[in-house]
Amino acid sequence: MVSEKTTIYLPRELHRALKEAAKREGKPQAALIRGALEEYLGKRSRPSLRSLGAGEDEELSARESEAWLRAEWKRR
Repeated sequence: MVSEKTTIYLPRELHRALKEAAKREGKPQAALIRGALEEYLGKRSRPSLRSLGAGEDEELSARESEAWLRAEWKRR
């Protein structure tokens, strides 16, 4: 696993609770933070992908775009 370093500022009480939890569980603070972030982010819904332009053409639908591209490439 490749990791990147980041710095966060925590309110004093939250930092104290983190230190106590790390000591109690025998884990580094960073491991607890990573675990909490993974759990939090895993529960959030990801935004739906939006059209990147395919389908915005009134004459060509996204469904037809691959066939259109093949036909155009054959001409060249």
